[in-house]
Amino acid sequence: MDMDTVDALGEPTESDVVDARGQPGGGSRVGAAAQKESDFVADMYNMKHKNRGIAVIFNNKVFHRRLQMGDRQGTDVDCENMYNLLSTMGFDDIRTFHDSTVKEMRQEMQQVSKEDHTQNDCFVCVILSHGKEGYVFGQDDKVPIDELVLPFKGNNCPSLGGKPKLFFIQACRGTDLDSGVEVSDAAPDEEESMEEEVVMRRIPTEADFLMAYSVVPGYFAWRNSSRGSWFVQAIYDVFSEHWEKMDVLSMMTRVNKKVAYDFPSNASKEFMNRKKQIPCITSMLTKDVYFKG
Repeated sequence: MDMDTVDALGEPTESDVVDARGQPGGGSRVGAAAQKESDFVADMYNMKHKNRGIAVIFNNKVFHRRLQMGDRQGTDVDCENMYNLLSTMGFDDIRTFHDSTVKEMRQEMQQVSKEDHTQNDCFVCVILSHGKEGYVFGQDDKVPIDELVLPFKGNNCPSLGGKPKLFFIQACRGTDLDSGVEVSDAAPDEEESMEEEVVMRRIPTEADFLMAYSVVPGYFAWRNSSRGSWFVQAIYDVFSEHWEKMDVLSMMTRVNKKVAYDFPSNASKEFMNRKKQIPCITSMLTKDVYFKG
């Protein structure tokens, strides 16, 4: 039976579910990066390196019994869709990890951050798990999202300095339900060339990140047991159609629209039925990200 429900303690799992624990109810440092002068002044990131880059996918489905969280049915569909999408977009080094512990997640992110990304366009991380505001869950415990992002800050991973670092996180950020609101339609009211030389630029360590969350703070994120999460379904559909001609932020706006408009919950419990969801995109990008120029 294909239904919507929540990925929470005591809720059904054969359905659309949310990635959270619980029941419905919420320094400034700088680093240096070497870039060509033309890359630095450009409005688009240089996506013409030898390699597209490394992509890491954490797919956490089954959790330790003491956490009292249900299996995340449908997450394998998300994992497969993201793997296929990233492969289509030119990533040939995609590392997938299933049911990772917090220690394993930390170790993998540390290891990847220490590799040489000089010949890579970017870095992508996909996290599919249970969550709460500020945290995602490993198989055995929760870990702050900031802790997983930290190794890739400009001062910790210089070879990714000035390059896009994209995080896509399918996980709950609270236990609120969004009932939506009824709306109705209304009447509609050349650069100078620069010398190609490598220069050292000082940029903020927090720059060049995109944090794409499946839902705004405080709310459940829904997932279907047979089709996967609403968020990843939308990313797969939008990116598959537009990645060759549209920049990432424009595509993510389309993702927001698709999740917001196309997905009402179909839950087994009436109070969780016909609920809505809106993703949340936090951008520290300094240029446009076009995967194919």
